[in-house]
Amino acid sequence: MILLKNHINGLAADGLTAEYRDVVNPYTEQPIARIPVGSSADVEAAMQSASAAQLGWASLSLKERLNHLQRTAEILDDHVRELAELESLEMGKPIPLAEQFIRGAIDSLRTTIEQARAYQFVANVSQPGETSRTIVTRRPLGVVALIAPWNFTVTSILSPLGPLLAAGNTVVVKPSEKAPLSAARLLELIDVPPGVTNLLLGDARAGVPLAEHEDVALVHFTGSVETGRSVGVAAARRLRRSVLELGGNDPVIVDNDADVNATAKAVATSTFLNSGQICTSTERIYVHRDIAEAFTHALVREAESFDMVDSPECFGLGPMVDDGQRQMVHAHVIDAESRGATVRCGGRIPDRRGFFYPATVLTGVTPDMQIMVEETFGPVAPITVVDSFDEAIALANGTGFGLAATVYSRNPLNLQRCSEINAAIVWINEWQSGGAHMIYEPWGLSGVGMTGGFASFDAATRPVSIVSPAETP
Repeated sequence: MILLKNHINGLAADGLTAEYRDVVNPYTEQPIARIPVGSSADVEAAMQSASAAQLGWASLSLKERLNHLQRTAEILDDHVRELAELESLEMGKPIPLAEQFIRGAIDSLRTTIEQARAYQFVANVSQPGETSRTIVTRRPLGVVALIAPWNFTVTSILSPLGPLLAAGNTVVVKPSEKAPLSAARLLELIDVPPGVTNLLLGDARAGVPLAEHEDVALVHFTGSVETGRSVGVAAARRLRRSVLELGGNDPVIVDNDADVNATAKAVATSTFLNSGQICTSTERIYVHRDIAEAFTHALVREAESFDMVDSPECFGLGPMVDDGQRQMVHAHVIDAESRGATVRCGGRIPDRRGFFYPATVLTGVTPDMQIMVEETFGPVAPITVVDSFDEAIALANGTGFGLAATVYSRNPLNLQRCSEINAAIVWINEWQSGGAHMIYEPWGLSGVGMTGGFASFDAATRPVSIVSPAETP
């Protein structure tokens, strides 16, 4: 069995506690690794390492820091398969899917490098006729706590890491205790000086003291609403920043002029990919009555084509990350069924090895059901029939969440109204796409803090205005 260690100041480091916990393979339900549970002493060691390295890292020129990131991207190109296998091993993601997202994260890192070259870390904002000259300098914040989720570990670390490091911050990365293997390998591969990036393993016994540490300048957290609230409170108590990407209960609106079969196929992908364990997975479907019956039949047909596969090499329906997550998904289905919903396919825990849950379609759901008001994070498609686009928007906005939404329509008047949906991202007639310069901020319970494009550099820096007489050299 693999025994993982922290990665502090460029070296492997034992946890400063004798207590460990297992990491379980979702395909086999067997332990595959052990990690230290974490402690305040581990946090202190990681923070001291990051603090000691920060001034030296920030004193490098932007070009030098970006050279490190460029070399990191080149190194990672040669380790995509290895990292994908580790993600599959720790949380059940099919390897082809893991490879796809990891390559996307590396591409995003390269985009970050180009954006950093264009970002105005120093800008003269003086206006003609002013008696003073004002230079705005964007300075690094210091040490950042980057707390990553278990569903897309490599992507969730690399995406914010690029802007944070480019700006001159150092980072303590704390991955989920459910999926630490890929994070541990990733931190070994990142080409930066010792202490610039540090890996802290463990559960809440590491996460809580890290989020509450007085020397953390920014907490970048992706995870549940409940934990995100506590992270935000801890940061606010110390008057520090936090960027929180939390839960979602993402709606899809299917208008009466949508292509039934093509839309059903697209919605099936956005609902069942990675067994629904994506922050922007479809969790609520509002379909116009005119096409509801045909769409439902088409979606059931698509759902039944998502086979549960034992081999991680297959691009099929892998297992849930653990039995706890599976039981929560199933509880939402049972709650809906007990309140009158109909299970059109799936909806039962299979009698087989592995934490699998079938692609499930529900009809007859009502807004008060758990599955419609809470994040399910599983392969379940609840369908609600609506009589108008107005009704669909009202229901889409009927929860406290607002991470992403998707609209399938060819009606230009309805498409103009997509900005009325409470969401950070609204996709039209496609899903999981977007350009390099898109900027978004979660709505409501889904989090706080802008990310994407230059906004990620704004979040990673503190602006300082240097004001002097206009004639100053």
